[in-house]
Amino acid sequence: MTTVTLAAEQAAPDTGDTAWLLAATALVLLMTPGLALFYGGMVRTKSVLNMLMMSFVSIALVTVVWLAAGYSLAFGEDAAGGLIGGLDHLGMSGIGPDSVHGTVPTVLFATFQLTFAVITAALVSGAVADRAKFGAWLVFVPVWTLLVYVPVAHWTWGPGGWILDRLGALDFAGGLPVEITSGASGLALCLVLGPRLGFKKDAMRPHNLPMVVLGAGLLWFGWFGFNAGSALGANGLAAAVFLNTLAAGCTGLLGWLFVEQRRDGHATTLGAVSGAVAGLVAITPSCGSVSLLGALVVGLTAGVVCSYAVSWKFKLNYDDSLDVVGVHLVGGVVGTLLIGVFAVESMTGGPEGLLHGGGLGQLGRQLVAVAVVGAYAFLATYGIGKAIDRTMGFRASEEQEHTGLDLTVHAETAYDHGVLGGHGGPVTSSSPVPPAQKVRPQA
Repeated sequence: MTTVTLAAEQAAPDTGDTAWLLAATALVLLMTPGLALFYGGMVRTKSVLNMLMMSFVSIALVTVVWLAAGYSLAFGEDAAGGLIGGLDHLGMSGIGPDSVHGTVPTVLFATFQLTFAVITAALVSGAVADRAKFGAWLVFVPVWTLLVYVPVAHWTWGPGGWILDRLGALDFAGGLPVEITSGASGLALCLVLGPRLGFKKDAMRPHNLPMVVLGAGLLWFGWFGFNAGSALGANGLAAAVFLNTLAAGCTGLLGWLFVEQRRDGHATTLGAVSGAVAGLVAITPSCGSVSLLGALVVGLTAGVVCSYAVSWKFKLNYDDSLDVVGVHLVGGVVGTLLIGVFAVESMTGGPEGLLHGGGLGQLGRQLVAVAVVGAYAFLATYGIGKAIDRTMGFRASEEQEHTGLDLTVHAETAYDHGVLGGHGGPVTSSSPVPPAQKVRPQA
């Protein structure tokens, strides 16, 4: 993410840069409804609406929190040794229509950053699909945004943030604040809530794969705003990032399908979209640091590694319902670390990776950032989740989970007739079903 300090602000915004960032902001916001469809198609029919609601309500909750305090704490002038921003912009105070951040209006920059915070919170919901109390989710999202997302965003992109200014680790568009933070937080929450009823015993098929594909398509479309918009300008860097994003999504898709074909004997629709998302996740931090060839390798690596990582939950016995850990945490780690291998000066303006004469220094910095952010997000989220669970309960009752959260929580159902099988769900290679019925794990 390209950031500009207050001292470098210009008197007037550039109209071209502003127009592009307006479009990019809309694209990133669209990613959350896309995620809702992506997740909604992968759950069982009895909890589709609940899954959609967890994403949509995140838009409202995070927006209120971000405008009240989140932006100031994330992107205000550093107030605590690189750990958190100040309180100068609480309630967006001091940010008027004439305020400029670099070449774009500050209010637009703040809105662009808001859309990142929104989808990061929504991503976490996939780890606890089918079993989280909606009321507890309403409490979790604003607290988590302020205590987890906002500090990591300041460390990575904020003025004086320790990862950006002191450590020197690179993250162009969100491997640390978005992907690793959401993945590590999802792991923490699924440990707090425990596995779904029937985990590793019942068949849990995606109820609507066309919905999953539609959601993935909207995510891929929005990802161009996510990554190329992070250049904060309509320029050559944005164009290069745009192409890197496309390339990595494609090789991620192909890598996942290659593994499926060799391992399982068939390439699946769910595997294709999962691979594309894995490639997009991995290129998010590295899109502004690697060449086109590097982007192809980053995407391919993520597609292959994540296709194996989604099965870890069965071996380690944590129920990450929609594979937030296997795709977003693992893919984010892959993409962030490979900056230290493939970074090129023509993209970064200075730092280079191991394969381009930069030695092990940059790789080491990337590793430190990954370890600290992952550990902080996991521990902080585990604490928040435990506090909510002990005070109001975070997990739905067994009866609600068995009947379905749509009917018991929202008094609605997605479909008038249960012809799709309300108790079905994604089947995995570890599920006790005949081989002919198996499909790839959820992503």
